[in-house]
Amino acid sequence: MRVFAPNDVVAKSRFWYFLMKLRKVKKSNGEVVSLNKIHEKRPLKVKNFGIWIRYDSRSGTHNMYKEYREMTRADAVEALYKDMAARHRARFRTIHILKVVEVTDLNAIRRPYIKQLVSKDLKFPLPHRAAKSKKLFSATRPSTFA
Repeated sequence: MRVFAPNDVVAKSRFWYFLMKLRKVKKSNGEVVSLNKIHEKRPLKVKNFGIWIRYDSRSGTHNMYKEYREMTRADAVEALYKDMAARHRARFRTIHILKVVEVTDLNAIRRPYIKQLVSKDLKFPLPHRAAKSKKLFSATRPSTFA
């Protein structure tokens, strides 16, 4: 079971929470054998991640699919928690991550705000750049429309 948590204590707690829902196993009848942090194979490459979640809001329980463009799986999940807190006021304890998948096929990307970042000729123009001048004082203002 993959559990995304900030530390070992929270990870064990979430593990037992999900295991109790999955099977009839109590904490007193089981034992956590090992706890491993999973490292990314290529942590310096930007990837697209699709995350399926289920969360409890004030009005009910909702299923949701979100996409993030991050370097690692853990960063994408962290971005998800911040996004859900900002947009939906959903807390950490109410969010259940069902699946995290790296979206390798560019045609499989669903969200337009991620699609706009995967084009080959993507450019970030920097308008209104001030040219460096050797003079300390000038009679005219600098032109930034070059």
